[in-house]
Amino acid sequence: MPKSQLTPSDIERFEKQHYRVIGNHSAVKICGWTKDMIKKKGSCYKHKFYGIQSHRCLQMTTSISCANRCTFCWRDYKAPVSKDWQWEIDDPTEIIEGSIKAQKKLIEGFKGNPDASSELVKQSFEPKHVALSLTGEPITYPRFNELCMEFHKREISTFVVTNGQYPEAIENLDMVTQLYISVDAPNKEALKAVDKPLFSDYYERLKKSLIAMSKKPFRKAIRLTLIKDQNMIDLEGYKDLLLLGNPDFIEVKAYMWVGASRERLSRDHMPSMHEVRTFAIELAKLLPDYEIANEQEESWVVLLAKKTYNKKTWIDYNKFFKDLKLS
Repeated sequence: MPKSQLTPSDIERFEKQHYRVIGNHSAVKICGWTKDMIKKKGSCYKHKFYGIQSHRCLQMTTSISCANRCTFCWRDYKAPVSKDWQWEIDDPTEIIEGSIKAQKKLIEGFKGNPDASSELVKQSFEPKHVALSLTGEPITYPRFNELCMEFHKREISTFVVTNGQYPEAIENLDMVTQLYISVDAPNKEALKAVDKPLFSDYYERLKKSLIAMSKKPFRKAIRLTLIKDQNMIDLEGYKDLLLLGNPDFIEVKAYMWVGASRERLSRDHMPSMHEVRTFAIELAKLLPDYEIANEQEESWVVLLAKKTYNKKTWIDYNKFFKDLKLS
C-alpha cells in the first residue's frame, strides 16, 4: 500500500532543522537569502543573474527522498533515499497552498524584527518564484507537470533542479521557467565518488538526462558544484557533458561547508572565489559559444552564458506568463 515518505521521527528531525513538512512528501524551508533580503542585507545570486526577487521566492520540494548520497549535500544520511516512487501522491494544488501557507507562517516572525522591512515582509507573503530544489529529487513527483502548471497559473515562476538520475522525467517535462541539472563530476569514476548514487547505471542516466535537456524549448542551466581536491579535474570531461546538455547557462559554484556535509568533508574542500573564477575562465576557453557573463562573490559563483544572450540574462517574467496563454 502507498504510504508517506516520512516517519514521525523523520518529520521531527526536519522540523528541528526549520523545515515544514507538507502532506506526505513535500517540504518548505526559508532560504537564507530570503531572510537577508527581508532585512535588506543582500539578495541571492539568482537576483543578479536572472532577476528573481529573493524575498518573494518559495524554496520547497515535492519529494524529500533522493537517489543520491552526495558528499557535499547538507542532508544527513538519515534522510530518505529511494530509486522509485512508492508513496501516496498528494494533490498539486494542496501542495502549493500548503507550501505558501507554511512559508507565510515562518516569515510572520519577522514582523517584530527591527531589522526587517515591513513592506518586504508583506510582499513576501505572495511568492513570485518557486525554487524546487530544497532537498531530495522534486522531479520524481508523478504529478509534477500539473504542479508547475498550477504555479504558472498563479504567475509564480518555476526554477527546477534535478540530479539527472531520472531522464524519463525530464523527457516528459512540459514547461518550467528554468531547468537545472547538477553535473557534479566530469567522468564516471569521479561522479560515483562524489554523488554516491543508488542507481548502478548512474552515469548513463546523467548523459540521457543531458540529452533530454538539450531538446527542451525553455531556459536551461547546468550547475557545477566545485569541491577542492575532488571534482576540480578533467576540464575536457566537463566540456563533453556540457555540450550534451547544450544549456543556456553554466553556473560554476563553490561547495559550501554547511549542514551535514561537514561530517563528510572539511573546510579545506571549499575552493576560494579566485579558484572558482579561474576554473570558470579555463572552462570557457573550451566552450567557444559561451562567455563569462556575471559573478557574485558573496555566493562564490560565476555565470557562463551563451554569447547570444550578450550577457543580458534576466528573465522577462511578464512575457513568460503571457506566452504560456494559460486559462
